[in-house]
Amino acid sequence: MVTSVTTIRPDLDGLPAYVPGRAVPGAIKLASNEVPLPPTAPVLAAIAEAAAGGNRYPDLATVALTARLAQALGVDASRIATGCGSVSICQQLVQATCLAPGDEVLFAWRSFEAYPIVTQIGGATARTVPLDGDLRHDLDAMAAAVGPQTRLVMVCSPNNPTGTVVTRAEMERFLAAVGPDVIVALDEAYHEYVTDPDAVDGLTLLDAHPNLVVLRTFSKAYRLAALRVGYAIAAPEVATALRKVCAPFSVSSVAQAAAIAALDDADALLAACPEVVSERVRVRDALVAAGFRVPPSQANFIWLALGQLTADFAAHCLEHKVIVRPFHPDGVRVTVSSVVENDAFLAAASAFAP
Repeated sequence: MVTSVTTIRPDLDGLPAYVPGRAVPGAIKLASNEVPLPPTAPVLAAIAEAAAGGNRYPDLATVALTARLAQALGVDASRIATGCGSVSICQQLVQATCLAPGDEVLFAWRSFEAYPIVTQIGGATARTVPLDGDLRHDLDAMAAAVGPQTRLVMVCSPNNPTGTVVTRAEMERFLAAVGPDVIVALDEAYHEYVTDPDAVDGLTLLDAHPNLVVLRTFSKAYRLAALRVGYAIAAPEVATALRKVCAPFSVSSVAQAAAIAALDDADALLAACPEVVSERVRVRDALVAAGFRVPPSQANFIWLALGQLTADFAAHCLEHKVIVRPFHPDGVRVTVSSVVENDAFLAAASAFAP
């Protein structure tokens, strides 16, 4: 006889699932913001060498990686915390800041789909503020929404999935309005693709705002999505708290070695970013000319604001062997990939008849 397990948290029944990008044999996958190029040869060599020690536990404190990051970023190592991708860092932030019933995590919506998931897993309450008419963070409205139970604010720039950015002036005004008692996390997973000179760079604001946490990742421009390495730069006491709530050994030896090698070969890896920037402009221009609403993007993806046509458009693209990422009923996110794959997507989009 099967009985229910009453010790399992009942709220998990309503936990939103993280929906990964689909992979269909023979189709072009433009659903996961992946870089189509593999790691560079030096990174692959470091991965192979580290794999030979797969029988040993990784460095729990990620000492060598943290030191190399500190060198690359020009900050003290005490200000860095690593994790199993930036999603893990987001969850660590919730665990480090939210404790009492009713503690809130505030974020824009639509934004990164992991935010409501990690908030609920951490037992906190999600509070959302709609994007503005240009599909950007409405930071004034977000500042007004901060209340006595707000413990953490997530700001995503470039915003996933719309690609829009927060400017430095907007972020400074927001931080001043929020004050020093609430942790503000600036999620910059797509930082390497930003070309807008007015866009915020979180590192430049850290010294003036000890409550600011900057999140970055090796999954995108550094081409290590499968190895899961993210990191936070923050005040030392915040970084210490993040390290305390990190799952032990969550960053593997292979991942640590690959990330260090990627930093050492950063010039070669980041040399591919300008092509992505050029292609995102070309793809957006073609879509706008075809009548689609596409906000300017500063990431390695673009957003089609399709509303109720979202599911139909995604199904249409799949019929044309192109996989996009629908967020029904808001829109579709499409990775900016190689010229050939982008052309295949544009051909599919141009054949869409709403």
